[in-house]
Amino acid sequence: MTEAITEWQDRLARCRGVLVDSNVLLDVATSDPGWGDWSARTLAEAAEYTTLVINPIIYAEVSIAYTTIEALDAALPEALYRRDPLPWEAGFLAGKSFLRYRRRGGLRTSPLPDFYIGAHAAVRGLALLTRDASRYRSYFPTVEILAPAGRLI
Repeated sequence: MTEAITEWQDRLARCRGVLVDSNVLLDVATSDPGWGDWSARTLAEAAEYTTLVINPIIYAEVSIAYTTIEALDAALPEALYRRDPLPWEAGFLAGKSFLRYRRRGGLRTSPLPDFYIGAHAAVRGLALLTRDASRYRSYFPTVEILAPAGRLI
């Protein structure tokens, strides 16, 4: 068991599942030399303690690593990844979080997928497994962020 998951067991018990960010899934799909092992181990261990969840935005982002929908579906089997729709409330929260981002000097002109992903986790009481924790922590402070210690993007 990784050191990180040992600390997460109690935190995971308070959540309704773990929304898995696309960066973790893409690390595994592409055998990323810097993150592939960490992402694969952490994902497997998280699955032992709670339900793994994806949404249509994560599904779309991960699809870039696959040439067919069948290959993507084989990599993200419904038996392992619960597929949740994006809640309407998450759209509202994503918009408000994006507005704060813009007011703080953010340059993007349309809401980033990360805002929808973070809002989905916040609205549904999901933890978020990611290795890009900074934006989520800044804009979604109520979300339980599961990220590598010390080595963030």
